[in-house]
Amino acid sequence: MTFYDPQNIELKWQKIWADQKLFEAKETSSKPKYYLVEMLPYPSGRLHMGHVRNYTIGDVAARFKIMQGFSVLHPMGWDAFGLPAENAAIKNKTHPAKWTYENINVMRAQLKRMGYSYDWGREFATCDPDYYRWEQFLFTRMFEKGLIYRKEKPLNWCEGCQTILANEQVEQGKCWRCATVVIQKMMEQWFFKITDYAEELLADIDTKLEGWPERVKTMQKEWIGKSEGAFVKFKISGQPAEIEIFTTRPDTLFGVTFISLACEHPMLLDLAKEGGREKEVKAFIEKTSKIERMKRLAGDYEKEGEFTGAYCVHPVTKEKLPIYAANFVLLDYGTGAVMGVPAHDERDMEFATKLNLPIKKMDPDPNAINIIEKQGFGSKTVVFKLKDWCLSRQRYWGAPIPIIYCKDCGTVPVPDKDLPVKLPIDVAFTGEGGSPLAKIPDFVNVDCPKCGKKARRETDTMDTFVESSWYLLRYTSPKYDQGPADPKAVKHWMPVDQYIGGITHAVGHLLYCRFFTKAMRDLGLFNSTQGVREGEAPTALPLEGATQAPVIDEPVKNLLTQGMVCLGGSAMSKSKGNVVDPDDIIQKYGADTARLFILFAAPPERDLEWNDEAVDGMYRFLGRVWRLVAEASFDKLRMSGQNQKSEEWRNKTIKRVTEDVERFHLNTALSAMMEYLNYLQTPDQKPETRDLETLVLLLSPFAPHMCEDLWEHLGHKKSLLEESWPTWDEKALVQSSMTIVVQVNGKLRGQFDADVNGDEESIKQQALALEKVKSHIDGKEIVKVIYVPKKLVNIVVN
Repeated sequence: MTFYDPQNIELKWQKIWADQKLFEAKETSSKPKYYLVEMLPYPSGRLHMGHVRNYTIGDVAARFKIMQGFSVLHPMGWDAFGLPAENAAIKNKTHPAKWTYENINVMRAQLKRMGYSYDWGREFATCDPDYYRWEQFLFTRMFEKGLIYRKEKPLNWCEGCQTILANEQVEQGKCWRCATVVIQKMMEQWFFKITDYAEELLADIDTKLEGWPERVKTMQKEWIGKSEGAFVKFKISGQPAEIEIFTTRPDTLFGVTFISLACEHPMLLDLAKEGGREKEVKAFIEKTSKIERMKRLAGDYEKEGEFTGAYCVHPVTKEKLPIYAANFVLLDYGTGAVMGVPAHDERDMEFATKLNLPIKKMDPDPNAINIIEKQGFGSKTVVFKLKDWCLSRQRYWGAPIPIIYCKDCGTVPVPDKDLPVKLPIDVAFTGEGGSPLAKIPDFVNVDCPKCGKKARRETDTMDTFVESSWYLLRYTSPKYDQGPADPKAVKHWMPVDQYIGGITHAVGHLLYCRFFTKAMRDLGLFNSTQGVREGEAPTALPLEGATQAPVIDEPVKNLLTQGMVCLGGSAMSKSKGNVVDPDDIIQKYGADTARLFILFAAPPERDLEWNDEAVDGMYRFLGRVWRLVAEASFDKLRMSGQNQKSEEWRNKTIKRVTEDVERFHLNTALSAMMEYLNYLQTPDQKPETRDLETLVLLLSPFAPHMCEDLWEHLGHKKSLLEESWPTWDEKALVQSSMTIVVQVNGKLRGQFDADVNGDEESIKQQALALEKVKSHIDGKEIVKVIYVPKKLVNIVVN
């Protein structure tokens, strides 16, 4: 036991944990539940230490809660669909499924080698047909409920490849693959009607997300972006038609000098044709289509416009106002039409100055809205910055959208009995010509499930954020085959008690999973009927008590957003080539050392810089713990707990570590254990058995493999996971002694322990009597002795 051998120790205990199924979660347990999840990874190839940080934080919490007596659900899965797999298939001439599952096998082995406490019996990949079957089921129910619809939307289009591009595939306005200039093209797309839940999503942030970071809550509020204002109608000059605009400043109505339309506005080309400027406006639309959508959203471009030749009439003053196409107006904000008020808007002023448009100075009129409503050409309203979620992707590697198009029956959802709509395996990948699914006749050509006539299948697939929007529910019952999740398991485990992941998902995944939970609640998917259609039999048998389950409004109670692991000043990333592979650290130091560094280097919510020397320091710390326990002589160890100072230290450390782990202050929890180790290794200390046991118990969630071996060495038969977390005695925390530092002429010469209630004179005499101090004061005149209460004695001599 004198040599710390992490390689053999870690493999030994990983096998024991697996054989004894110590991480298997059970709904039948009488213990209180604790559901802990780290955001599931994308299987991109190999883990780096940035991944390790996320999972190690979660593992400490899981082991801590197990030892506190909770029944812990700590699952792991794979966010397996997505564009990178398709790109890899094109580049390496392989199939996305093969690339994905090979990567999963590699990453699973890496996670297991780190000793994480996952219930591997609940593992799934979102590209498994058994998973996306229920995603397609959810699509059909949401479609029938009116929560999914189809409409035109501008998308990134590459003429060279004849395909739609994701935003990340557009590089400096050009296709990442062929360098063709990317344009915006109107195409029909499928949308989730997330805006139906905008008000509830916003309201619940303050009332039901108490355990979320304020930064994330603020980001979601801003993303949802509630705006109060008014719709105002401007009649087109010489026509019965009207243009409806939205404004947050109806009080500036009398300062309007022009109207601007988005290039995608449905009335724009008709107005240009009527105004005799169709050619000019079309050219402007073409020019605007080449501005990257993200730049348009950010306003990071020169503001330009083109006159349509048409005019509208001010509803009150009856002035004629010119109508412009403008590149800064977005179709999906408000109505895609805005009123230009240069005197009260910086952007409008820039636009008006450039095009030599009039600028009307006036004082805002708070009564304008009353005039608008009274005369019937407008009304107060509330709009949201949040837009409906486009879920269509013109790619192969995603869940097929379960829709069939029939000339007679229209748009028909695929019946439950025909789910899942599986991805065909025999597919050629070239990266050109749109989705390869559209080129597979056996996939496209189907019979209509309603009338039996020839029909065609939808060839778009779903956005990968759809998979991650409901996986937290699927973890509760991953093998359930009568619905997306077993209502009984949902009732037992949900909501998630602790969720851990990056802040980058604050307004994407974290908002979408909230929306899905609310939508599934309203579809009846958390009760025994599993969202059956009216008149149909339930897909699941009634469950006793299921209908009395509490309503689940939010998926996550507490959220921790961990910082990045950086190398060379930037976050670790395979694309940048600045990654550290955990296997390299494990081979040299062991998994426990890797875990300790990642936890000690910085608080979880902050970024940390990788440091090889600090890793070595953690290895030395573990070596000190190992030697202290392994070299202890049992026949000399005391069990009495009569050493009052040792008991103070022991109880103080238990309290500090417990409270720090509860708050995820994991670096300071480790600091407390390091201080305790220093105390136990002072020359005049003789650790008792309970001192060593306490140190091992407290350290075990952080360095579980080594601690299991030391616990066995201390004579215990059960795993640490079956032991109870230590508790402290408040009475023992009452300090009975204090350490007094002794200085001679301001220089440290010694220290001693004194009674905490000792008087000043007795403490001064103890200081003068120290052997180390006598050699510095013998034969010298003592000018004075200064006592700083409970801290030090300074002896001044000539």
